[in-house]
Formats: sequence, structure tokens, C-alpha cells
Amino acid sequence: IASNPLDGERRRGSVGRAYDGVELKILGPDGAPVPDGEVGQLYVRSPYVNAGYWQADGTIRPNVDAEGYFDTEDLVVRDAQGYLSIVGRAKDLIISGGLNIYPREVENALEAVAGIAEAAVVGVPHPDYGEAVLAVAVAGPGGVPEADAVQAALAESLTGYKRPKRIEFVDALPRNEMGKVLKR
Repeated sequence: IASNPLDGERRRGSVGRAYDGVELKILGPDGAPVPDGEVGQLYVRSPYVNAGYWQADGTIRPNVDAEGYFDTEDLVVRDAQGYLSIVGRAKDLIISGGLNIYPREVENALEAVAGIAEAAVVGVPHPDYGEAVLAVAVAGPGGVPEADAVQAALAESLTGYKRPKRIEFVDALPRNEMGKVLKR
């Protein structure tokens, strides 16, 4: 649906601009379009797009709205030049105390900390905030880093509500057959 151009500006971290013939709308939680620079859910309309998601039982789960736009379930930001950046999946969004937390942002911050090789972040129930951030991480070659050092490093790049309330270290993150991290 989108690509960085072969000739022209290629932006790191962006999936590029929509192909010709692909219509996009980016909607907020209220169903209204969001302005460029804000996060919203991506909907796509094109003759190249499926009507839904293929299921294991051979059926298709419809995922098209009344206007014929396919709900990608991706959260994106579009800049003023039309370049799209994916910030996460709608189902992975963590809402803590009414504030949105995008797991990929927290995972990137964790993976920048010395001693953390890989991380996955999920929302877990919290009695006061609805959800809290739980991180599951794989330690680097030097072993599990000190908790205080990890939290101090995260404090430099993440506001308080985005920092994990708990970090659990495991030998490896669970993955599916395609290598994607399973967050169940």
C-alpha cells in the first residue's frame, strides 16, 4: 500500500507514501480524521486490498467499513509530505490512566539500555490505572542488568507513565513460525 520512492527521498523509519490508486484515511479513537503528525488508525481503500483477514479455518474475517476502507489495525503517523510511519498495532496499545502508550516506543527505549538484548512490552491489569506496562526482556551477554540502572536509563528517554512497572527477564522471547514475537 505504501513504499519509499526508488528515486527521491527515502526516510528512515518510514514505510513511505501511498502508492497511486491507494486511498488512505487515518482516524482517531472518535472515528474522526487526525491531522498530519498525530497518531491514528490506518484505513486503506484500493483494488489491491483484501476485504478481511484470512482465518485458520479458511474463512475471511471481514474488516472493511461502510465506505469500503480496509481497517489495517495499524497505528500510524503521516507527515506533511505524506510519508507514513507505523507506531504499533491497535490491539497492542496500552492505555494507562487514560494515556496512550505505544509498546514499540518502550521496547526501543529498553533495547537501547546496556545489558538488554531484546524486549517486548504488554499491558497488564492495574487496579488504579486500568493497565500498567510490563516488559519482558532478554539480557545481553553480560547478564541481567541492575534494576536501578535500567530504570535510570529509561528515565532519560521515557516519561514516568510509559516506564515499565515491572521487567521480567527470560532466556528468549516466544515467537511464532514467522519469527514474530508472541505477546499473549
